[in-house]
Amino acid sequence: MPIFEHDNATRQAETALPGREAPIATSDQHAVNGHSLHPPFPAESEELVVGMGCFWGVERLFWDLPGVVVTAAGYAGGQTPNPTYEETCTGKTGHTEAVRIIYNPSKVSLTTLLNIFWEQHDPTQKNRQGNDVGSQYRSAIYTTTAAQSQAAQESAKLFQAALHAACKGDITTEIKPLDAFYYAEGYHQQYLYKQPNGYCGIKGTGVSCPIG
Repeated sequence: MPIFEHDNATRQAETALPGREAPIATSDQHAVNGHSLHPPFPAESEELVVGMGCFWGVERLFWDLPGVVVTAAGYAGGQTPNPTYEETCTGKTGHTEAVRIIYNPSKVSLTTLLNIFWEQHDPTQKNRQGNDVGSQYRSAIYTTTAAQSQAAQESAKLFQAALHAACKGDITTEIKPLDAFYYAEGYHQQYLYKQPNGYCGIKGTGVSCPIG
């Protein structure tokens, strides 16, 4: 099954924008639950980072989920350190728009998070989601533990079988360990809470994920 590493990663590393040493300015607290967006997080929590298209709608899928401590919009999977939104939109940072999910695994299972991931966007669309086109909108799961990695790969295989049974295409999702997560600017954080009628371009395939 074609779980792919980001296309031309070596070439992009050589031509990526330089970025900057210092993090860009962002929010300190989550606009919905008031929790800190930044470490240290509770000792029992784990981190998963996902890319499903425009991070505005993706973050909203997870922030109210019981057991999720905090979410944040940002950039992951590329080469440019501390990129800006404008830089990421050029496709020259290598990053995808991503959402950091800090969760308590005793209160919300990884299976639940992966079900939402697979069902709420179209992982067969390579380097796009709907009208949002470019490598910065690619589907991705960035793991922080070996157990997450195994579960993500296994869930992809099961969902791929379900997609094929429904006459859908091949999954293009990038699955790999997280290298770094860079926070997006403050106005992107919990954007659809601040702007309830704002744009959300993510849409699922209508196929249920047979895990759990």
